[in-house]
Amino acid sequence: MNIQEYFARISYDGSHKDADLQTLTAIFQHHIQAIPFENLSMHCGETIELDLQSIYNKIVRKKRGGWCLESNYLLFWALQGIGYDICILGGNSYDPAEKAYTAHINHILLKVEIKGSSYIVDAGFGGAYQAWQPVMLISGKDQPQIPGIFRFREDNGIWYFEKVKRKHYIPKESDPPTDATDMGNIRKLYSFTLKPRHIDDFQELNTYLQVSPDNILRKKSICTLQTTDGIYALVGWTFTEMKYNYMEDTDLLQITTLTDEEVEKTLKEKFNIVLENKLVPVNIRGLPPNIVDMI
Repeated sequence: MNIQEYFARISYDGSHKDADLQTLTAIFQHHIQAIPFENLSMHCGETIELDLQSIYNKIVRKKRGGWCLESNYLLFWALQGIGYDICILGGNSYDPAEKAYTAHINHILLKVEIKGSSYIVDAGFGGAYQAWQPVMLISGKDQPQIPGIFRFREDNGIWYFEKVKRKHYIPKESDPPTDATDMGNIRKLYSFTLKPRHIDDFQELNTYLQVSPDNILRKKSICTLQTTDGIYALVGWTFTEMKYNYMEDTDLLQITTLTDEEVEKTLKEKFNIVLENKLVPVNIRGLPPNIVDMI
């Protein structure tokens, strides 16, 4: 494994001699605009291994993406290797259907310390809830970014991460969203504590997500990528392009239903992904809102 090969994968050619916030932000943005959040392996008959070499080979050398466990662990390796004071944390995602946070940890995120300040760095939430910059760990402060306003709330040692959503404009020629649900202006994302974790703490979760029939990632094939002005999202056969702030406080959504052949072409053209095994797209309709409920 080589840090320069990783930088080439994310098209980063800037300096990394200073482990400062500016460098962190630049590397992070290159990472999320080059490495898709995707769960396609489990819909191609492939096993996802949660070890660094396997993740490195998949994402860096085979130019694939990964889900939170893979993408954030790779980013952890890169940032730690160039001198950042960084640790792994575990998160509990919010389930809108249950109106509660999950009882068990099901998300991985990173905390970076820079000059006495803490920042949450999370390259693995995907879709319209993906932050584009490190978010300062401070309770109650609105932190505007291009995707929207993010903020943390802290209560008795538990931190809560949420996003203020914008309105959506959908042109008439677009396909209407099929799973649209109005959840209000505030979208709760996940909770977490500051207890440091090790990647081995997530091995059981990595296995569970691949075998549990009730897991949302088994019921939808997902690939999302941050662009320079929004996101691409492919869920099953539905391709969505979102442009942030297309109009004041309004994001543009353009939605298209694809054929099987167009799915393969879109993966290559929009996400730079060429799969080794045949993808079986999945998008079970009518599920509760989840990580892809931006469409």
